[in-house]
Amino acid sequence: MSHTLLVNPTITSRQGARFPLALLNLSSALDRHGQSTIVDGNVDRDVVDATLRAIATQRVDAVGISVMGGPQMAPSIEVSKAVREHFPHLPIIWGGYFPTLYTDTALSAPYVDYAVRGQGEETMPDLIAALARPDRDVSRIAGMSWKDAEGNVVHNPNRKFHLTDPGVVLPYDKLGDPRRYLARTFLGRRTAAHQAAIGCRFRCTFCGVAAMFGGTTQLPAAARLERDLSYLKHQLGADSIQYFDHNFFDREEEMVPLLEVMAKMEMPWWCYARSDALLKLSESSWKLVRKSRLKMAYIGAESPSGAMLKEIRKGTRPDQTLEVAELCRRHGVIPELSFMVAPPENTEEETEHTFEFIRELKRINPASEIIVYIYTPLPESSKHEKDRGKRASMPLLDLNGEPMVFPSSPEEWTEKRWVDYACHADAPWLTDDLRRHIQDFVTVLRCRFPTVQDMRSPTWAKRGLSALAAWRYQRRRYDKPWELNLANRLVKLRLPQVSGI
Repeated sequence: MSHTLLVNPTITSRQGARFPLALLNLSSALDRHGQSTIVDGNVDRDVVDATLRAIATQRVDAVGISVMGGPQMAPSIEVSKAVREHFPHLPIIWGGYFPTLYTDTALSAPYVDYAVRGQGEETMPDLIAALARPDRDVSRIAGMSWKDAEGNVVHNPNRKFHLTDPGVVLPYDKLGDPRRYLARTFLGRRTAAHQAAIGCRFRCTFCGVAAMFGGTTQLPAAARLERDLSYLKHQLGADSIQYFDHNFFDREEEMVPLLEVMAKMEMPWWCYARSDALLKLSESSWKLVRKSRLKMAYIGAESPSGAMLKEIRKGTRPDQTLEVAELCRRHGVIPELSFMVAPPENTEEETEHTFEFIRELKRINPASEIIVYIYTPLPESSKHEKDRGKRASMPLLDLNGEPMVFPSSPEEWTEKRWVDYACHADAPWLTDDLRRHIQDFVTVLRCRFPTVQDMRSPTWAKRGLSALAAWRYQRRRYDKPWELNLANRLVKLRLPQVSGI
């Protein structure tokens, strides 16, 4: 019976650790025909040592590592190199967003043998089964890429995506005491992370979900959601839920049975949503939303420019963003609206336009939470095969007018400029002046309107910062907020775009 070690490298603080849902789902799938163990670097802080000890103390046939771009790259590489050094014949499999979006780059590394693209619940068990056979033939396994005997990268066909139901509650017991993953948030004292729906039927050009799932989305059966939530509430003691669904509100008729389950549970919740989907909800569905105690919806507003939204294939309009802010106000839901500033074309004009649009949103609904990112689109090669070449995106040029060249190795992705790019924090076409201007605007905005998600800063400190920033916000004097930067050294307001809830 094959035994697979699944590793989640460190990407957050211990206090910010949430259930490694991807690995829990993979583990459930692998355990149908074999065994699996999970090492979570967000809890086991020395993830390299924890991984090596797990291999040394039990028979392991393969190591699967969940890899994202950004801060997770460095520990992913460190773990992989350590496994290759100490157990050179052990197959190393990368899965998750990074090997899906940058498959050739992942497999260029000598410490990566196989890359699982997209959903892994069927691909991974097929791969593990093939590795147990004498010939190790993986050529017919859909949804993965690999290196042949000569080192050439081979891409097998994509695997059709669908939502699988293990028929049982996920194996939370493999994480030790799962209650340590319940966090105190503005939602409740014991917030659990969960994922119900997977995928998204929209194809935004900047979004890894679109590249990974190719415009497909699946919602769970109401019975499965009730089973999962009942376990989290009654067995673990969770009192609120943070849903990591890619697009929670999709089609109303499919959402109603799930909302009925959630209304019965009455656990305050947070989710991702789209403005157009929320605007289409009937009054009866909004009644269920209120009864289920939705507190905040993260809505990708992206831009106040209709042309920009069309360019990135968002599928929404600026007027819908304004409408949904008012709609959420009426229903007692906080809209957490994200924007992407500084696009490659009309960079400064679009950025200033966005700042003014944000002010209008705050006028309509002062409780609106605003998150500002830098627009950092995916390269053409990272898009889903259905979308490649269909429509040319705006050219990506650096400050010298030269075409951007994306990293060709995992190590290069650990450089600060590329970590920032992956985190939507910086882009090669930004001037120093515009970069500072954006940072200063965000400083004034977050001081004037501290997030309700900040459970650490005392109320008096947040009120003081808000008063201190009021004149700058009112007069649009964003640049060089030295007094706010000084005050922030003491208060250290929470940044939702960095730490989430």
